[in-house]
Amino acid sequence: MLAFTHWLTQRTKERFHYAWIVVGVTFFVMLITAGTRATPSVLMVPLELALGWDRATISFALSLNLALFGLMGPFSAAAMERWGLRKTILFALFILGISVGLSSLMQYSWQMWAVWGVIVGCATGVTSTTLGATIVSRWFKEKRGFAMGILTASSATGQLVFLPFLAGIVEIYGWRPVILTVACGIAIVFPVVYLLLPESPDSLDLSLYGEPEGTKSIPGDVKKNPIVIAFSSLGRAVKVRDFWLLFFSFFICGATTNGYIGTHFIAMCGDYGMGAVEGASILAIMGGLDLIGTTLSGWLSDRWNNRVLLFWYYGLRGLALLFLPTAFGISYFGLPVFALFYGLDWIATVPPTVRLTNDVFGSKDAPVIFGWVVAGHQLGAAFAALFGGLVRDNFGAYTIATMVAGGLCLIASILVLRINRTKRHIDVPVLS
Repeated sequence: MLAFTHWLTQRTKERFHYAWIVVGVTFFVMLITAGTRATPSVLMVPLELALGWDRATISFALSLNLALFGLMGPFSAAAMERWGLRKTILFALFILGISVGLSSLMQYSWQMWAVWGVIVGCATGVTSTTLGATIVSRWFKEKRGFAMGILTASSATGQLVFLPFLAGIVEIYGWRPVILTVACGIAIVFPVVYLLLPESPDSLDLSLYGEPEGTKSIPGDVKKNPIVIAFSSLGRAVKVRDFWLLFFSFFICGATTNGYIGTHFIAMCGDYGMGAVEGASILAIMGGLDLIGTTLSGWLSDRWNNRVLLFWYYGLRGLALLFLPTAFGISYFGLPVFALFYGLDWIATVPPTVRLTNDVFGSKDAPVIFGWVVAGHQLGAAFAALFGGLVRDNFGAYTIATMVAGGLCLIASILVLRINRTKRHIDVPVLS
């Protein structure tokens, strides 16, 4: 494998840095991860009809998934330091593909909780946002925001590519072929990672993108236990106020994106007489808009005040959510207006949040600490996934949950203005 990547590096070095190939491979991994994690939103109504499970039962599995997805972040970043980035990703993809394939046989709710809740949640936690932050820190000195924007946009692209396709399979063939299709997608990405993803620039005798040729990175302490690395970083970070501002604002981000809209939007559309394909198509359009918005956000985060960017992102998202119940009643302009404003900043918050984490804690320690911030994001998502299902079961509609989500975004828009106001760098010795 290393001989192949060396050969490819020599063939491409005159035209572009190998870091951009790494971004492409990572984008593909995160895209498949996003498609896998979006699958239960397509399956919610079919599983309800086929197996007799209520909305809260299914939402509990998704809540487990979202929580563990986030909690794996800091440990996966530390595992990449201890055992290697490539080995960690390949192991996670292997577990993910096997578990998803076996879930086509599930008949009882506890099996969904175990597979789609616990196993898939942990495995996708290794191959998503924290992976992107680790890649950016390892490979880039310049254009970090832009690179992170591209990688974050993979989540939107995953929805754009997978959701309408999977919804169509559900309507024609049922829910089991959907799961087998996703498992095949995971199998395809495995050899791509094996062949094209090196451990670091040093393994190819390269410098970071934006550094002078010949500059070597400082290796981390590979002897330390990942659990020790993760918790030592948390122990130091919790003493810094900015960590809590990042954590709770990202908690709200997760609650109002993949936790609520990502999990319940297709089912919500069904309450208004719309089919699964139609609801998935709207969600995919928002994913396409987010591909634009998040990439642009990465570009802006290299040039503008990141606190101000986050203020606008959370504020506009909150207003869009408050408008959503009304949008379903407006025949032509309701949902398109919501999709436009919500879609453009769905996860546009990630590049500025990564940049602020790097500014506060330093690029060496930021990946593990950002993993803990992502844990906050996914705890928020888990809360919203379960809360939305409970509200729907008890009140027969999602309106109250939508209003709560919109209000939380407006609170977040105020919180983020307090992050890194002192312009100081906090040294958090995680790997030493």
